[in-house]
Order: sequence, then structure tokens, then C-alpha cells
Amino acid sequence: MQQTTPNDIKQTGGLALRRFIAVLLPCLIFCLSLCLTSCGDGQSDSAPADSTQVVANDSVDAANSSGATNKSGLLNQAKNDDQTSAVQDSALAAKSDSVESEKSGGLLDGISKKSEKEDWSVTANDIALSILALFLFWLCMRFLQRGLGALAESRTHWRFTIKRIVPIVGILGWTICLYSVIAIILQPPFETVIAFTASAGIALGFASQDILKNIFGGIMILFDRPFQVGDKIEVGGHYGEVLQIGLRTVRLVTPDDSVVSVPNGEIMNQSVSNANSGETNCQVVAELYLPAHINIAAAKALAHRAAVVSRYVYLKKPIAIIVKNENSMGHSVLKFRVKAYVLDIRYEFPFSSQLTETIITELLARGMVTPQELNHMPAPAELPTANK
Repeated sequence: MQQTTPNDIKQTGGLALRRFIAVLLPCLIFCLSLCLTSCGDGQSDSAPADSTQVVANDSVDAANSSGATNKSGLLNQAKNDDQTSAVQDSALAAKSDSVESEKSGGLLDGISKKSEKEDWSVTANDIALSILALFLFWLCMRFLQRGLGALAESRTHWRFTIKRIVPIVGILGWTICLYSVIAIILQPPFETVIAFTASAGIALGFASQDILKNIFGGIMILFDRPFQVGDKIEVGGHYGEVLQIGLRTVRLVTPDDSVVSVPNGEIMNQSVSNANSGETNCQVVAELYLPAHINIAAAKALAHRAAVVSRYVYLKKPIAIIVKNENSMGHSVLKFRVKAYVLDIRYEFPFSSQLTETIITELLARGMVTPQELNHMPAPAELPTANK
């Protein structure tokens, strides 16, 4: 894997941040214009409602004045009973007429509103505006994820924290984007949304069972967190650093700099080995096969010193050296396992290589082993397998 210097990382992060700002500003202006347009439509729709309220207030005033007239008619009831009964009959008739007119008016309003809902359609402008909004948001999310990735690489102590946020930001961002396009631009009736959601759910349920299984697996990985972005894991025979946790697959970058995509559904049904569990340091094991006549105490002291002086070692955690006796083809050999922690998980293989080279060089220089003995050592494949 290609090594990068801190200056290259900072330059990459700054360039990504400038590009992100350049794309974010037009997106913000576009969203602000959409909000202003929707507010203007809301104000224009509220004008008829205000006029309706004024008419209603006038009717209430008229009703109050008619009530006052009725009261005056009742005061004159003692003088003329015939006039009083006539006034009451006329008032009842007027009241019944007003109630019938209100019912007919409300029925007409309901019919008109229903017809407006049924007349909903998507225009070419709505489609073009939706595509433009989705494209701008895609650009925004692309530069945002790149900016967060560059920022994580330039901040070693915050790398895992920032990379954990990236998949969550992607899911929440696309959810908000789709809701905004549907609610602000398309504005379909609620009945249409329910019908479309039910139909799409049934169709997707039958047509994409494996995809849905992987999507639910990705969601469960985000909540259960058996591993996170940046961890070193082994799953399905593949070992590497978690590069991305997507809705369908998890991407690993192997020590050979190959990117492997593992479906989330398979990960949920397999055991996963995590080397660091969210920490920047991890344990590295270097194995050496030495002849049985070697001075074990001196060899262990030499291996411990080689691990301590390494520039990759993390000294806040212990260094352990385990010796095992193994037989192969009638010969006894000693298997040395040097266990130490590295400062960063990306130093795993450089530390293992440096540790092996240092120990072998010192053993040969001190005469504790000879090149002939190392050449005649059995290969690891010929040795019996032992539990780690």
C-alpha cells in the first residue's frame, strides 16, 4: 500500500474542503429558493381563507343583528300576537334557508377539493427540478464524504470517530433529500403516497429478497457494531481494513492493496474476527522457528529487546514471548511467538517484518544459530497445526 506523508494528507484535505465549499454554496442557494417558493405559495393559498373568514364574520354580525331584531319583536308581542307569530315564522324560514345554503356550499367545496386532489399530475418542470436537486445533492454528498475522509486521514486520533460518521451521514442525507423532493417539488396527495409505497413494497419484497437481506444486514451492522470503518477484520477468508460500510456490501482493503466487497447478508451469518475493535493500536504476532539446542533465555531476551527498540511498537501494552516445542519428521524445533502492539494498525506488517529481520540478524551475529541450521529448518506447512 502506498505510504503518504502528513503534508500530502493536509494538502488533500484542504483541496477536498475547498471543492466541498464550492459545491455546497450553490446547493444552499437552490434549497433556499425552493423554501421561499413554497412559502410564497402558502401565502397565496391563505388569501382566500382570509376572505372566507371575513364573510363568516359578516354572517355572524348579521346573525347577531337578527337576534336583536327578534328580541325587539318579542317585546312587542304583548301588543300584537299576530305580528309576533308572523315574524317568528319568517325568522325560522330564513334560518332554514341559511342552513341549507351552508350545507350546499360545504358540499361544493368538498367536491372541488376532491377534484383538485384527483387532478394532481407531474409536469416536465417538476421532473427536471427533481433530477437537478438529486444531482446537486449527489455532488454535495460526494464532496462531503471525500472531505471527511481526508480530514480523518489528517487527524490520526480522530480517524475512527470521523469514519464512523460517514455511513450514518450518507443514510440520513439521502433520506432527507428524497423526502424534500417528494414533499416540496412533487407534492403528491397523501393517498397517492400510501398507494405507491404499498405497491413498491410488495414488488420489491418479491423481486429483491437478497438485496433487502443485505440492506437489513448493513443496518444491523451499523446498530450492533461488530466492527467499524477503519478496523482490521477477518471474514469469509479475507483479512483487511474496513474501507466502507454500505447498504449492500462491506469493502475491505487487503494487505496486497486489493479491495474486496463482502455482502452484508453473508457477514451476518459468519463469525467476524476484529483485530483492534475501534482502537488505533492492535496486536502483532511474529513467528520464528529455531533449533532446539538454542539458549532459550538469551533468545527470549534478544526478541524482547528487538521489539522494544522498534519505532512502531506501542509500549503502553505488554510484550509477550511464547515458546513452544514442536516435532516434525523426528526433529524437535522451537517455535517462538513474539506478541507486541503497534502504535497504528497500519504498521502491522512493517513491524512484523522489521522484528523478524532484527531477531534473525542478531542471532546470526552472536553465533547462537548458523545459516545451515536455518536453511534446514522445516517449512511451516510441514509442522503440525497448533491452537493459537
